[in-house]
Amino acid sequence: MSSLSGEQAIASQRTSLETLSDLWTKAFGCIEKLTELNLRAVKSTLAENQAIANVALSTKDPQELFALHAKRAQAAMEEAQSYWRHVSNIMFNTQVELAASAEAQFNKRLRDTQAFVDIVASNAPAGSEAAVSALQSAVTAASEATGATIEASKKAAEQALEIAENNVHAAASSSNRMSKQAVEQVKAATRK
Repeated sequence: MSSLSGEQAIASQRTSLETLSDLWTKAFGCIEKLTELNLRAVKSTLAENQAIANVALSTKDPQELFALHAKRAQAAMEEAQSYWRHVSNIMFNTQVELAASAEAQFNKRLRDTQAFVDIVASNAPAGSEAAVSALQSAVTAASEATGATIEASKKAAEQALEIAENNVHAAASSSNRMSKQAVEQVKAATRK
C-alpha cells in the first residue's frame, strides 16, 4: 500500500506541475498578445505621426491645419477605442481560458476525492457509517460551493466584459459627436 501511496503522490505532483505549466503558458500567451498589440500600436502611431507631420509642414492655410488636427483627433480617439477593445478581448479570453483550466482541474480533483471517499467507505470498519456519511456530505458541500463560485466567476467576467464594451461604445459615441462638432466648427470658420 505504501508504494501505491508513493505513486499517487508522484502522480499528484506531476499533475500539479502540468497544471502550473499550463497556467504559465496561458499567462505568457496573454502577455505575448498584449506585447504584439502594443508593438503594432506604436508602429502605427509612428507612421501616422510622420505622415501628419509631412502634411502639416506642407499646409499653408492655418484653417486647413486646424481641420487636419480635428480630423486627426477623431481618428486617434477611434484608434484608442479599438486598442482598448482589443485589450479587453485579450484579457477576457485569457480569463476564460484560465477559468476553464481551473474548472477542469477542480473536476479532476473532485473525481479523485470522490474515489478516495468511496475507497474509505468500502474499507471503513463497522459502526463508522456516521463518519463516512459526514465525509461524503463535506465533499458534496465543498463541491457544490466551489461549483457555485466558478459559475459566479463566469457570470462576473461576462458582466465585466459587457460593461467594458458598453463603456467603449459610449466613449466612442461621445468622442465621435465631439469630433464631428469640432470639424463642423472649423468648416464654418473657414467659410467666413
